[in-house]
Amino acid sequence: MAYEKTWAENPKINKTEQKKLVKDGLKIFEDIPYYAENGFSSIPKEEWDSFKWAGLYLQRPKEDGYFMMRVNVPSGILNYEQVKALAYICKDYGRDVFDITTRQAIQFHWLTIEQIPDIFYRLEAVGLSSAGACGDITRNIMGNPIAGIDPHELFDTTEIVKEVYEFFQHNEDFSNLPRKYKMSISSNVNNSAHAEINCVAYTPAFKEIEDKEIPGFHIKIGGGLSSRPFLAQPLDVFIEPHQVKEVSIAITTIFRDYGYREKRHLARLKFLMADWGPDKFKEKLLEYTGPLHSKGKDALKTWNGGYFYGVHPQKQDGLSYIGFNIPVGRLHADEVLKLAEIAKKYGNGEIRTVNSQNLIIPNVKHENVDLLLKESIFKRITTQPLSFIGHSVSCTGIEYCNLALVETKERMRKIAENLDQKIALDVPVRIHMVGCPNSCGQRQIADIGLQGVLLKTKEKKMVQAFEIYVGGTLDDGGKFNEKLKGKFHADSLDKVLLRFLTVFKEKKLPSESFFDYIDRVGLEHLQIELDRIAEELEEKVS
Repeated sequence: MAYEKTWAENPKINKTEQKKLVKDGLKIFEDIPYYAENGFSSIPKEEWDSFKWAGLYLQRPKEDGYFMMRVNVPSGILNYEQVKALAYICKDYGRDVFDITTRQAIQFHWLTIEQIPDIFYRLEAVGLSSAGACGDITRNIMGNPIAGIDPHELFDTTEIVKEVYEFFQHNEDFSNLPRKYKMSISSNVNNSAHAEINCVAYTPAFKEIEDKEIPGFHIKIGGGLSSRPFLAQPLDVFIEPHQVKEVSIAITTIFRDYGYREKRHLARLKFLMADWGPDKFKEKLLEYTGPLHSKGKDALKTWNGGYFYGVHPQKQDGLSYIGFNIPVGRLHADEVLKLAEIAKKYGNGEIRTVNSQNLIIPNVKHENVDLLLKESIFKRITTQPLSFIGHSVSCTGIEYCNLALVETKERMRKIAENLDQKIALDVPVRIHMVGCPNSCGQRQIADIGLQGVLLKTKEKKMVQAFEIYVGGTLDDGGKFNEKLKGKFHADSLDKVLLRFLTVFKEKKLPSESFFDYIDRVGLEHLQIELDRIAEELEEKVS
């Protein structure tokens, strides 16, 4: 390797780190052909976790030998051939399950080891990869899903994201990081890439240099969710577009060489940043990069939550991009194939994935918009979803994930559809459901976050239940939602939420958002209302 593993002599590093010293995670690519030829039984159990570096996790139960695969989609931009290739992988191998993730990636299920080489071949043929989609490595780089067509972006970040992404792909100098490492690069002024919850985030900014205002980036370091969430902190630096790769290498080197490797639950960059603080981190960064400009003028205006529904004019004259809702991010293969053909017929074949688990079809001529929207597929998939299903996000849940405690994906869909049938609001309420504390569904930034837990009943049986969190946002630097007391049986959650939101409807001011309502009435008021609802439901059950 081209770098010194300064932690190698530390006797306290955890077992995963000890294993990575012996064999780099990316080496799994060399082993997969053998395992594919000889079947799942040929894979030593101690090698199961190594598949993460290839974007593969074993589904539950692991012993059955089915894999989940994530495919990287930098900035969420897919061309026609890529969309078709992904659709046919889903159709041929993935049992018709095509998921869009909260990091703009694509996720498949039900894959067997024998199928993996052909899937790799199909991905490579269209310029896609699953390398690093999981594991202690740079994950899919999030970006502005309307990069290059965004009338309000400072500049097109597509090539910048591509350059950084390709540098880290299969790069063994940076494939042994302390833990997963998430980056976002966007010049969208509405924070579409969720800067504050990334390990490293480049956000749009201006700086006056030599009497000329230059567009570029500010950077935020140390964001992340899971059981101990942190909001990323800004550094006092301004980065010009041509410096992004160099600065990204420097920050990643700092994480690799100084990140914590003794306890895995403390190994994310957010813990190093929390201990060092912005000033020390900047000082260390400058040791690698040399002088950088100090901060300029922040260009972020607001946070759009990652939502782009409807028809919008592009920066290119005569063209529109159209944002669609994909209920809880799940599609079927034939739907994806149909979308690909529609995107080619009316646009340039591109489809763009969004971190709200939705998608965009860009480059549609204004005169073709109405014809596109008349296509029969745009009934379940729509530009004008009902409010709750249109603002619901869900992780994979117990259906496939070994870490999940509860079922989420289908439950969230049913709850949202039930709420849409029974209550109408004049503002959207964003509801995110997660099956465990790892929070792939990003419940901390939701208006209402639902986190799965297990609850012991009076009969001493363990049942699926949920905790309720309220008041998350990434506006104005961000605020994580806060837990209300109580655990609610999964089967009664829809009733609890309906009553809870009915109170909101009755007591909110006109056009008042859920976040502003909480700020006005306070958490204690919401807790009283939730306790009353729980008591009423208990009496009704008894």
